Amino acid sequence: MDIRHYVASDLDQVVALWGRCGLLVPWNDPVADIRLALESGHGTVLVGVGDGARIVAAVMVGHDGHRGWLYYLAVDSDRRGKGLGRRMVQAAEAWAAERGIRKAELMIRGGNTAVRAFYERLGYRVEDRVVMTRWLDGTEPNG
Repeated sequence: MDIRHYVASDLDQVVALWGRCGLLVPWNDPVADIRLALESGHGTVLVGVGDGARIVAAVMVGHDGHRGWLYYLAVDSDRRGKGLGRRMVQAAEAWAAERGIRKAELMIRGGNTAVRAFYERLGYRVEDRVVMTRWLDGTEPNG
């Protein structure tokens, strides 16, 4: 697998991959998320390309000035267990570190024990924090 930066022609493959991996929710528009990451100057999307130019992995990474954030890590189900997720996380961390970011953070749903275990194997740990949310547009979707 080769890891490279996202280009516009990757859109359909990336969104389809995220969908297959269960990362899409009705209240987050992945196309708008990609656009914001790329246009903000504080984020990017990295893709892992397998045989035949097929995108088999992807991750979005960004930063707020001192914290890096990882989003939308996905590896196609037929390619899991081969270290691709680890490589994508390492590439995202390197992108952040190159920008002087010293800490990477991410959020996972509380019951997602498999993903939590994956990140713990990579050296991530749970911190004693509470995430508080307020929907500014007046909606509050489930999830």
